[in-house]
Amino acid sequence: MNAPMNDDHTSYGLLKTLEDNPGLSQRDLAKRLGVSLGKVNFCLNALIEKGCLKVNNFRNSDNKLAYAYLLTPQGVEQKARMTVEFLQIKVREYERLRAEIEELRREVGQRGSMENIHE
Repeated sequence: MNAPMNDDHTSYGLLKTLEDNPGLSQRDLAKRLGVSLGKVNFCLNALIEKGCLKVNNFRNSDNKLAYAYLLTPQGVEQKARMTVEFLQIKVREYERLRAEIEELRREVGQRGSMENIHE
């Protein structure tokens, strides 16, 4: 993955969301992912270029041209790979936070016992 982490996060969110909701508009995707419409457009185009998504045109109920973004087999594989990578990142973050919380608890415990000494 050569894209910056933020683009990877957005790309992963797109693959994950589109797997179950291929007919969402770019505007809906941007709202769901909390990113700009331009970022969604950029990441969608990159995923299409990489062969992870294919685009199908259809007419929606308002008789406007709409798109369905469908994961290709390569897209499914890419999503699975990214899921493992993000899981590893989150586990490392969790372990770091857990250690920090333990350190803070020890510090609070020591202060509590020191306060009892000063009383």
